[in-house]
Amino acid sequence: MAEKTFATAINCMDGRVQLPVIHWMQERYGTEYIDMITEAGPTKFLLEGSEDQLAAVKTKIGISVDKHGSGVVAVVGHYNCAGNPVDRDVKAGQIKESVELVKSWGFKVDAIGLYVNDQWEVEVITE
Repeated sequence: MAEKTFATAINCMDGRVQLPVIHWMQERYGTEYIDMITEAGPTKFLLEGSEDQLAAVKTKIGISVDKHGSGVVAVVGHYNCAGNPVDRDVKAGQIKESVELVKSWGFKVDAIGLYVNDQWEVEVITE
């Protein structure tokens, strides 16, 4: 039996964005499972979180990478986010900054930035 494959998403807790991100990542990366690390307004959380909060995210990424073999981490922002209610252009900038932060943590993965628009479609912000 083939080993199951994983990817990781740092995503909003908003249930509207879960399935679009899961389906997009499964299709794009050929992965079966997407490990979800969720927060309300994940880009704001990453950019403004305390050291302890960021350490918790790093630990979760480490589990996904080291135990599940995840090869990609997506940072996701979305339209109409209650936890980070800023417009798309600001959110896109936050996504890019958040991806750079994740890259700086040194995990051996690809880090990408995604935006879920008002049609609940995934758009690539940065790869």
